[in-house]
Amino acid sequence: MMEIRSTENYILNEIKKQKTLCFPLIDSENSFKTIDLAKKLEKMGASAILVGGSSISDQIELSNFVTQLKNNIHIPIILFPGNITGISPAADAILFSSLLNSENPYYITGAQAQGALIINKYNLEAIPTGYLIIGEGSTAWFIGQAKSIPFNKSNIAVMYALAALYMGMRFLYLEAGSGASQNISPEMIRNVRKFYKGILIVGGGINSAHTAKEVSNAGADIIVIGTMIEREKDWELEFVNIMKAIRN
Repeated sequence: MMEIRSTENYILNEIKKQKTLCFPLIDSENSFKTIDLAKKLEKMGASAILVGGSSISDQIELSNFVTQLKNNIHIPIILFPGNITGISPAADAILFSSLLNSENPYYITGAQAQGALIINKYNLEAIPTGYLIIGEGSTAWFIGQAKSIPFNKSNIAVMYALAALYMGMRFLYLEAGSGASQNISPEMIRNVRKFYKGILIVGGGINSAHTAKEVSNAGADIIVIGTMIEREKDWELEFVNIMKAIRN
């Protein structure tokens, strides 16, 4: 079993202190604007910043961006790459994820095998993570060639969650996808939570305090918010309300 290192220990300790954590997901486009955004998110209560997505293509640009982030915020910067180009030695850790319901072996073990040597070379903290895409139509679903799990088939999600558990994946990420038309239902989250004993991350379609509260109460340890921050004009007020909702 791979050892638990500093960033993962930090996450575990924060979960003990707070009911549910929030990891905003940002990308490296418009980097100067995004640095200010990350600083604001830290002040508003984010526990870590996820950097990634399915379309990162320039590894040098990514590393420069992560280095800028490190110089401006104090919370961990965790990579969530869509491919091997999303790896940067400047980050605190990486969600070393396997897209368990992909129909392309590359996204289950192929990219992971290619990226493993890079991660080992830079001694980057890798957090073993099972990744499941729920529903269709998102960028992650398209790029990852996922055989998506229907929103109303929580029993299928449970099967994959147990598989992740038995393969030693300490984190599990249920993802509806960027700009999802709906969030993952509390029923599915509750059913997965009954069986999966690790850290449960839920993202996609969480754009209100009401939804965040439902997801938190259903058993999510961490929620991921991205599209709301990118697109909503009044995102700051809603983000504050979300933070209040998941901690009460």
